[in-house]
Amino acid sequence: MSKYHSLSGEIIEKIKEDRENHVVNPYAFIDDNITRRNSDHDHANIWRPAFVRDIEKIMHIPYYNRYSDKTQVFSFYKNDDISRRALHVQFVSRIARNIGSILNLNCDLIEAIALGHDIGHTPFGHAGERMISEIYRQETGRYFNHNVHSVRVLDKIIHRNISLETLDGILCHNGELEQKEYRPRPIGGFDKFDEMVESCYIDEENIGGLVPSTLEGCVVRICDIIAYLGKDRQDAMKLGIVNENSAFSKAMIGTSNAEIINNLVVNIIENSYGKPYLMLDDDRFNELKMAKRENYKLIYGNPEMEKIYSSQIRPMLHEVYYKLLDDAKRHNKNSYLYTHHIAYVNENNKYSIKSGDIPYEEGDANDLVIDYIASMTDDYFIDLYHQLFPSGKYDVCYKGYFE
Repeated sequence: MSKYHSLSGEIIEKIKEDRENHVVNPYAFIDDNITRRNSDHDHANIWRPAFVRDIEKIMHIPYYNRYSDKTQVFSFYKNDDISRRALHVQFVSRIARNIGSILNLNCDLIEAIALGHDIGHTPFGHAGERMISEIYRQETGRYFNHNVHSVRVLDKIIHRNISLETLDGILCHNGELEQKEYRPRPIGGFDKFDEMVESCYIDEENIGGLVPSTLEGCVVRICDIIAYLGKDRQDAMKLGIVNENSAFSKAMIGTSNAEIINNLVVNIIENSYGKPYLMLDDDRFNELKMAKRENYKLIYGNPEMEKIYSSQIRPMLHEVYYKLLDDAKRHNKNSYLYTHHIAYVNENNKYSIKSGDIPYEEGDANDLVIDYIASMTDDYFIDLYHQLFPSGKYDVCYKGYFE
């Protein structure tokens, strides 16, 4: 039987009283304190406040469209009822804004972080991310991680003068690392931020130490987990990978998507209202960790998908990567790397490039290739493979609607 928790009467009355008295949360980020690399542009006004500008910039970046055909968890299925990455970022945004509105935080900043947090994600979900990082590491000694690459997309590839606060929340969102308490850590400006980003390329372990500089960033980080934990279970049941919710341990947070969202949101609000941090109580935090472990055991390690990743996607990635790398090193202007990626980037930056900027195509060859592959949707990558290798021996057969 489903059990949905509610806020305590004490917290409800406190929230109502604060609203009646127009109490401002002193820990919320104030629009006036926004930091941009170019402070002479993108000034807020009444109809386009500070972080609304970031939201609209992110949504109108062409790469935002590609969320719609990138794997969230389940590749190789033709099924419109399972989540793609576009739906995931909407769920994160909605859940995070719900918490942020109750805690009286800056909901525009929350939305900007949420909508941009996975824009640098690869095709084929975390499996694709791991495989791309392996090749990148082999070639450059550096690591690839989607949260770091999301910052690169918004700050280095497509120039839109996105704020430090939004970029920081995106960098620090890593939803694979759960915590009982999320307490913001001041960042200290773009110089320190750039050092932090670079440290993640050099040593992957540094990602585990990232902490958002705002409470708004902390909200998005925990909501990334809340948004996928139960939804992945729901999708797995639709695909027959898991039979029913009874496969998961009974817990106070529940086993279904609706229960998990409601009960974790309630617990966060109960333990965080009016405080300079976000917190789960011990029981819910332990159950959150347990639920993630069960998802890994029953869902994420699905042997059927892992077999396809290993036998088909991995060798396809290697062939595509090294073909594109050869084109980059030879400056082959007729290659798809140039005509479908570099030209695409330059077109989208034609009004934002400043005098003295290094042309994008003069960047490191491996970075150009990584940028291109990470930008692809699943179908785009497969189509490009067959375009580059018409007689290639690898392919992917999708499981259809009626199988």
